[in-house]
Amino acid sequence: LGLPDLSGAELIERVRRTPGGADLPIVIYTGQSLSKERERELQQIASTVIVKDSTESSEKLLDETALFLHRAIANIPEDMQIIVERKDNASLQGRKVLVVDDDVRNIFSLTSALEQHGLEVVFAENGREGIERLRSTPGVDAMMVDIMMPEMDGYETMREIRKNPAIAKIPLISVTAKAMKGDRQKCLDAGASDYIAKPVDLDLLLALLRVWVTRSRSRPDAATKHHLSVALN
Repeated sequence: LGLPDLSGAELIERVRRTPGGADLPIVIYTGQSLSKERERELQQIASTVIVKDSTESSEKLLDETALFLHRAIANIPEDMQIIVERKDNASLQGRKVLVVDDDVRNIFSLTSALEQHGLEVVFAENGREGIERLRSTPGVDAMMVDIMMPEMDGYETMREIRKNPAIAKIPLISVTAKAMKGDRQKCLDAGASDYIAKPVDLDLLLALLRVWVTRSRSRPDAATKHHLSVALN
């Protein structure tokens, strides 16, 4: 943020005005002490803000950068993609994921994939059951919710979670069938913290889980119990 010729915030604003700069992921990595208000202001222009205030900050920087790289690669034709070495998933070992989906095939495929990376998976087959399972199952770190479900869809499920003080601060990641900006915004308006498009790229999903589990764990109220919710379409 403290560049010699102009402020980091001004640089970001200029980048945002250049062709292709509006959607460019920008990570602020600073040693400055930021007030909550200042951090909120920076979050409006940057993709994420990481303060170099602990030994975990460099790990957060690597995770966030890997997440944005995985997203960029997912939008490139397969024959033109570069290879990004998969990061060690030790931070996900033993984490518990709650999958909420009315299609048992999706539950089975996600369970098989996530268990191979050391995650424990439990499931529910509709939104209301998913919320109750989240409340009653100790130690849930991730909740994966299908958007298109009968009776109570993923949008309503996320809104209900945000209304519940006990689980309102859970990070929510929506997984949509389309990568359209309108769909993404609809998920964010319903309470999602992030998103991923189908077909689900496993490396990208793991990167999302690493980032949001880490963010969840760094919250003061997450010292004894951590939650992460992922909304699936």
